[in-house]
Amino acid sequence: MSAYLCPPAVIHGEHAVETSQIVAEVRERHPDAAWAPRIDGIAAATGIETRGWMLPLEAAVAPGDGSVLRGAGPEPLQKALARDGFGRQDVDRVIAALEAIPAPQTVQERTAPAWAAVQSYGERAARGALQIAGLDAADIDCLITSHSTTPALPGLDVALANRLPLRNDVLLLPATQWACVAGTRSLALAADLVAADPDRVVLVVIAEALSTTYQPADDTLESLIVRLLFADTAVAAVVTGRPRPESVLRLDAAWHHTLPGTQDLHRLITRADGTHFVMDRRGPRAVQETVTAMWEWLRVRYQDDPDSWHPDVLLAHPGGTRVLEYMEQTMPDAWPSGLLDYSRASYTSGNRGGAAVFDILRRAHDAGQKSGDRAVLYAAAPGLTATALEGMWL
Repeated sequence: MSAYLCPPAVIHGEHAVETSQIVAEVRERHPDAAWAPRIDGIAAATGIETRGWMLPLEAAVAPGDGSVLRGAGPEPLQKALARDGFGRQDVDRVIAALEAIPAPQTVQERTAPAWAAVQSYGERAARGALQIAGLDAADIDCLITSHSTTPALPGLDVALANRLPLRNDVLLLPATQWACVAGTRSLALAADLVAADPDRVVLVVIAEALSTTYQPADDTLESLIVRLLFADTAVAAVVTGRPRPESVLRLDAAWHHTLPGTQDLHRLITRADGTHFVMDRRGPRAVQETVTAMWEWLRVRYQDDPDSWHPDVLLAHPGGTRVLEYMEQTMPDAWPSGLLDYSRASYTSGNRGGAAVFDILRRAHDAGQKSGDRAVLYAAAPGLTATALEGMWL
């Protein structure tokens, strides 16, 4: 399975959103929430002080167009109040008061601008990746895309095929539900494609506007954590079946794992006011089970050389600090420290979902890796499902 990866292009959300801004907004909106007295400690525990969004915080918390009477209109309420004995003046006063209350944003109002941003950011990342690889859009044979929080049909693949533009015979492979595992799974799929045809050139583009899961009305502790965690990022990279002068990492093997009975631990659901990310507190422990399974895969893969082999860098999607801590605790004792430094550095500016591994890879590349260094890439996503790759720096 030899596939060659060029350095990724990473486009961060251009609107800096401070944790202090989120805390202030949530505290004002939900002063009586059970967790309100602990909000500062909860925010500090994330280790995230700022994150980049494709749209400003004001766009996430803005009211929708119209009032709470939108849709049904005032007539049914007028009739109901009249039946209950309210006089005309009282009815008019109630209707006027309700019409002054803004309605929350609808799915369309929330998603449409984010989808436009995902396309724009995705195009910028794609063009950046092509420039890095020294290629033109006409050189691409296959495009793999992922964007989970802005559902659309046609999706990002067709949008980029027109925007770049790509050849008419390019194979388009959209994967809108990969979510956090998009970084590793897209590379595994690209590696399979170039293994079948070494002359094939694959472009991977992942653009996630995770800020669309910021739901102002939600008052659960889990919703507070979701508000604090996510960042928006677009990434892209070129994968080839033969080494190029620009290639920096050779991918040698891939591993996939799905944990039965965990499909309800992390979910993306759509309600009237937009997309909600729902997570269970048991999630980190379940993710840890996939980490244990990955260690076993690596142990078997290198069972003939268990004492001397170890990765020189571990590029792991940081779903949270607990997962990274567990990974460090369960690594073989002989492995060097600091393998997760780039993952931790990425997480300090937010959880980037499917774009995370590419961001971490770019940080490792920019810091400088020696030829021959071994790398392991890992990510897990709602399902729970995980994909890891093992390879060598060139």
